Amino acid sequence: MKEKTQVEAIDRSVYDIRDAETGNWKVDAGLTEEIIEQISDEKNDPDWMRAFRLHCLSVYRSLRVPDWGPSIEGLDMDHIVTYVRRGKRMSNTWEEVPQDIKDTFERLGIPEAERKSLAGVGAQYDSELVYHNVREEVAAQGVIYTDLESAMRGPYADMIREHFMKLVPPTDHKFAALHGAVWSGGSFVYVPKNVEVAIPLQSYFRLNAKGAGQFEHTLIIVDEGASLHFIEGCSAPKYNVANLHAGCVELFVGKNAKLRYSTIENWSKNMYNLNTKRAIVEEGARMEWVSGSFGSHVSYLYPMTILKGDRSQMEFTGITFAGEGQNLDTGAKVVHQGSDTSSYVNTKSISKSGGISTFRSSVVVTENARRAKSAVSCESLMLDDQSRSDTIPAMDIRSGDADIGHEAQIGRISDEAVFYLMSRGISEEDARAMIVSGFADNVSKELPLEYAVEMNNLIRLEMKGTVG
Repeated sequence: MKEKTQVEAIDRSVYDIRDAETGNWKVDAGLTEEIIEQISDEKNDPDWMRAFRLHCLSVYRSLRVPDWGPSIEGLDMDHIVTYVRRGKRMSNTWEEVPQDIKDTFERLGIPEAERKSLAGVGAQYDSELVYHNVREEVAAQGVIYTDLESAMRGPYADMIREHFMKLVPPTDHKFAALHGAVWSGGSFVYVPKNVEVAIPLQSYFRLNAKGAGQFEHTLIIVDEGASLHFIEGCSAPKYNVANLHAGCVELFVGKNAKLRYSTIENWSKNMYNLNTKRAIVEEGARMEWVSGSFGSHVSYLYPMTILKGDRSQMEFTGITFAGEGQNLDTGAKVVHQGSDTSSYVNTKSISKSGGISTFRSSVVVTENARRAKSAVSCESLMLDDQSRSDTIPAMDIRSGDADIGHEAQIGRISDEAVFYLMSRGISEEDARAMIVSGFADNVSKELPLEYAVEMNNLIRLEMKGTVG
């Protein structure tokens, strides 16, 4: 009976996951040592990674489900498929990507974006990278941008082993341990010393299988004096069963380096988005986050920055849109360790049709973080009287000369502003959408043009209630 349940966890009409050689269905639900071993065999893991996966499974079983955010009772890991593969390996040329997958990504505009404004693209479909490519002129600078699984067996194997899940250890929380056990896909980026990547790199993740999880791992190392802008995009179709996203992002920003990490998430509203992102920033370096969260049923998303080096900096700019049936718990964390460090968090949230938006911030200033500065600003816009918005700041200040501030504002769309726009011939629906887009302008102006347009389109669709 259990085998039948596993097979039915995937909608065969949507996604064919027969084994390429045997023709059998390739479906695994729940978590067992056998499944972990199976994933390791599929990935041709080195021995250390196989042992690490099994260790993470043990940690996963020992930890309790986090209790700080919204309820995730609807997520039943016994019915989540942890690994889905197509049977065809990754391609470096778009023409070799399977046609059904290519059609999906072409509808999302990935090839067009690559041609126009990207230095390289990685595309993941369910558990596998299906496409990865980087421009010749960028590769000629010594920049490495490839799938993490290949890199783990190549000349950068020692570097990956040194950094993999060191910022986000499996003991961090239950879903970090889950990620360590079943991770699949993701990207590895290394930018050599003093190399500036002038145009962005991007990875796009599509979770297409019904009742499945996606567990990609992104590892980026920006060496001393280098700079990079990395863009992450996410989407999934809507199903009537739970899907899970529990990816992991680890960012290492070297001395005097700069990294901007931008994310536009458009998960469907049956998704549990339990993602973990963390960066460590060395002396004189700068970390920038730009985040737009527009989907999922429940989200736990709090990118964390460790300002390790003296004079290191962090800036976080984010927007969250919670509509009907959504409980989005998002925010940012920063730990000041070096002297003369600074951080700035500027977030905005929108809630409508009973959506719940919760912002959490955590600012920690250690004893040695002399003259640390941090400012946190949170603005919330509620579009009706059924919605909810909460702000939960936390501060742990252990240095006597720190300069720390927090402010929060909650408001509604002004009837006068709507009336003014309507008097200029704009419909009420478009007027409200324009006001909300203006409210989100601090995020859109930080994105490349194509992604700013995409974000504004998502806002308009959310306003109309047509996003899945």
